Amino acid sequence: MKNKTYNRKKILIVFVVALLVLLGLIGRLVYLMIFDAEYYQKKAEALHEREREIKAARGEIIDANGVVLATNKSVCTISVIHSQLTDPELVIEVLANELGMEDAAVRKRVEKVSSMERVKTNVEKAVGDRIREYNLDGVKVDEDYKRYYPYDELASKVLGFTGGDNQGIIGLEVKYEEYLKGVNGTILTTTDARGIELTGVAEDRMEAIPGNTLQISLDYNIQAYAQQAAEKVMEEKEADKVSVLIMNPKNGEIMAMVNVPEFNLNEPFSLESVGIVAETISDEEKQDLLNRMWRNSCINDTYEPGSIFKVVTASACLEAGTVSLSDSFFCPGYRIVEDRRIRCHKAGGHGSETFVQAVQNSCNPVFMEIGLELGVDRFYSYFEKFGLMKKTGVDLPGEAGTITHKKENVGQVELATMTFGQSFQITPIQLATTVSSIINGGTRVTPHFGVRILDENGEPIKEFSYEKEKNVLSKETSETMKMILESVVSEGGGKKAYIEGYRIGGKTATSQTLPRSAHKYIASFVGFAPADNPEVLALIVIHNPQGIYYGGTIAAPVIKSIFENILPYLGIEKTAE
Repeated sequence: MKNKTYNRKKILIVFVVALLVLLGLIGRLVYLMIFDAEYYQKKAEALHEREREIKAARGEIIDANGVVLATNKSVCTISVIHSQLTDPELVIEVLANELGMEDAAVRKRVEKVSSMERVKTNVEKAVGDRIREYNLDGVKVDEDYKRYYPYDELASKVLGFTGGDNQGIIGLEVKYEEYLKGVNGTILTTTDARGIELTGVAEDRMEAIPGNTLQISLDYNIQAYAQQAAEKVMEEKEADKVSVLIMNPKNGEIMAMVNVPEFNLNEPFSLESVGIVAETISDEEKQDLLNRMWRNSCINDTYEPGSIFKVVTASACLEAGTVSLSDSFFCPGYRIVEDRRIRCHKAGGHGSETFVQAVQNSCNPVFMEIGLELGVDRFYSYFEKFGLMKKTGVDLPGEAGTITHKKENVGQVELATMTFGQSFQITPIQLATTVSSIINGGTRVTPHFGVRILDENGEPIKEFSYEKEKNVLSKETSETMKMILESVVSEGGGKKAYIEGYRIGGKTATSQTLPRSAHKYIASFVGFAPADNPEVLALIVIHNPQGIYYGGTIAAPVIKSIFENILPYLGIEKTAE
């Protein structure tokens, strides 16, 4: 009797538990069907929808006159949808043939079970159109954009390039990414349970928004001529590399920035321009070589500026009153500083000379004398006042800063060598910007390329503005320096930059690279015109020229040839003698 009672209770408990579970399931089903129906309906729809991206056209980059320097080329992306393939072998055969790919590589993608598999991107539009005409089930041909540079190597290290996703990697392409990139669109199609797109069902399409146009201060004609001149002197002097920088010293607009050898922007991952066969090196070595090929020496690399820096030392000493135009000096060919005998470039010395003649002669002993008189504290205060301890703020990525001694570690010998541009390093863009402030009346400008952003109709939607720091030098000292530097070209070491009818100012430099025992040199020259009211400044830096390596001999003539071409182009007229 007890067993029967126990069994009935057990059965009752099981029944109650089963009933509760059933009621719970019914409750959950009611909840899902009524209260959570919208969520699961969207989930179900998502299983039968396929989204494809529409790439936005990247904004163009145009020069100061509207010449297109970077634009887009229509290309195609070829993809396969595994569930829609009806004849995989035919698809493999056609795609391998049209795309120039190995059968095995195409087969791997075609046979991969996925909602959509890309076979190849950046396919020429003509090829994509041919593939589309085959009407192959499961093959999608989507139009895309590839960045295209009409002038190949022109300003390659300034413009930069984009990657496979059309995003900027170096140069202006990455600096102004937010304005150039645009907004991608989408195509939403409906499929059945097998993943096959349904015909007769309208696509949900969101159109892409193209990027905006960037207008820059670089001038195609000036850049092309400067690049040609740089390539010529590089070949003639068998130099390692040559940089040329041309800018407006009044507002900082950069008209040209050359770094030869340049590289082909339409093939930025090819090492052919530096004579390297990629198959013979490791991936790590290849990447290192690419990084070096892409470097912009004007902003990424520092060097000892040599005698061009005497422009800065002279300005500081004139401003501080430690030297005047009426002062006279004597150069025996060297100067003893503490226990060091530091020589002049002229072994026999310049003898008696005025301060102006000392600048014309680029006399090291005179600059050591006036610099030591200025002293470490005041020298460094002007070093900072002229902006040499901070970056210029140029609108390109990767600008390097000045490399110099800490003030507390600078003794008499270090100070003496710094006065004529040794024992510290700066970038060419820093040197050009500093000289600009010395000849423009004392205003430190921000060197830059970006001028404005234009919409699709060519209307300005944003004008860029840049910081200026006034009174880094008095106008009186600026006028004096322009006069002195004009005499360097008309009477001194910069004579090879002289152009009859034009007032040209400038300064030469010849510096030795480290280690000194390697006997490698850098020849350079900075010039500006018109000397009394400068509208253009140009700097050339020639690395490791063979044979004669003096800046006044090989660098000054290059700036002369550039000026002979661009001064009339810029509307700068000759003045009566």
